Amino acid sequence: MGESDVRRGGGSLSFYAAIVAEERGGWRTFGERTVYDNRWVRLGLVDVEAPNGERWEYHVVHLDRIAVALVVDDQDRVLMSWRYRFVTEQWGYELLGGMVDAGEDAAGTAAREAEEESGWRPVGEPELLVSFEPLPGQVTAPVDVFLWRGAERIGEPTDTEEVGRVEWVPLSRVPGLAQRRELLGSGTLVALLYYLASRGGAAATG
Repeated sequence: MGESDVRRGGGSLSFYAAIVAEERGGWRTFGERTVYDNRWVRLGLVDVEAPNGERWEYHVVHLDRIAVALVVDDQDRVLMSWRYRFVTEQWGYELLGGMVDAGEDAAGTAAREAEEESGWRPVGEPELLVSFEPLPGQVTAPVDVFLWRGAERIGEPTDTEEVGRVEWVPLSRVPGLAQRRELLGSGTLVALLYYLASRGGAAATG
């Protein structure tokens, strides 16, 4: 039995599929096969049809959800780590965070990662600041950013793999750091610029 033989509320399944495709900007998918998979990343080939009718297998990278901690203090500073990323060969500042483990909520991950990477424990109730997908054209990588307005020092960092120089950085430096490409990754850049915009922008551009 073909698509045209299946009726839904007086219309054909092909008509229903056309409506779905229209809702998705004309894109249609027909399944996905995994070509590589491990704990950190999964690479899939999606059978996709573009709005112009062309159909092919499209590479899609799947990453786990990431939770980021944006911790600010009463001196208008943000807790970050100055570190090196060998993939892009860059030094710069990053907010603290990491991959959400199975069974763990995103806010809990952000708080735990901040503590492990910095030795500072966020205090108070977290606020979900913003959620986004950084590369929606080819990658699924959901990012949740949580805001805390304070932290307490509990000791030295315990995550030796994510080693960096922990600093309280004045928020007034953020625009200048962004301009010099010294804010690493969308999780840091989007979070900080969104925070500044949501409260009326940066006080300065140092």
